Amino acid sequence: MAREADAIAANVRGDFFVDSSCIDCDLCRQLAPEVFARDDRAAQSFVAAQPAPAGGHRALMALVTCPTSSIGTRGKHDVRAAARAFPEPLFGDVAFCGYASEASYGAASYLIRRPDGNVLVDSPRFAEILVERIAALGGVRTMVLTHQDDVADHAKFRARFGCERVIHRADVRGDTRACERIIEGDTELAPDLRLIHVPGHTRGSIALLHGDALFTGDHLWATDDQIGLEAGREVCWYSWSEQRASIARLAAYSFTHVLPGHGRRFTAPDAEAMRAAVLRAAA
Repeated sequence: MAREADAIAANVRGDFFVDSSCIDCDLCRQLAPEVFARDDRAAQSFVAAQPAPAGGHRALMALVTCPTSSIGTRGKHDVRAAARAFPEPLFGDVAFCGYASEASYGAASYLIRRPDGNVLVDSPRFAEILVERIAALGGVRTMVLTHQDDVADHAKFRARFGCERVIHRADVRGDTRACERIIEGDTELAPDLRLIHVPGHTRGSIALLHGDALFTGDHLWATDDQIGLEAGREVCWYSWSEQRASIARLAAYSFTHVLPGHGRRFTAPDAEAMRAAVLRAAA
């Protein structure tokens, strides 16, 4: 739980606060940007404005999602509605799972609802309420692990739902050796599920293309101003030249949404605009 004694000095006075255990995963700022902001000097989130008297729901969703329990309140709140708000629908059949795991440094994970079986992209925290909600939505048939860093509680989801876990051979580590499907190169899981090998951040990084959405793991994300796409050389663990090349290869595919594990989501007005954004990022 967040400790009031460790509250960040930048927090405005009031009920909600962030303490010094924040790891700057950014999810609270995405969920409730009217409440949370970033202290660039400290590289942590803080409460920039307290929620309106009847408007704390999004802030409570951020509290539930926080991987390090760094968000606290000085008063008591009923968090049941916020806890059950996940998976949160984003568009079409795609939902954001919330409940980030500290083991994956607060990476975002997503649920794709499909008649032929739901897909979980990367692993959220194995929280009982989230698991119950996912079960009510049809469970999980396939779990795509985009790379070695964001696997979190994958084994618990396998045990609960019997899902097939998919990972690239180059990123198999530790208990991911038990994954049911270990791929090499590009792979089509189903007509609407294409895995694209995008080495760079890690040697075995993969992106998942589903309809208009590309789930990119830690390969590609929106710029801070969210008007373009970028990747981070400082968080490239395998090869920066290969990462740039694999970003450029994504221009061959048609999509309008980029949904990363870390970083902001990005939506282009159409596939051609997305293609131009991808090529600018690669350059």
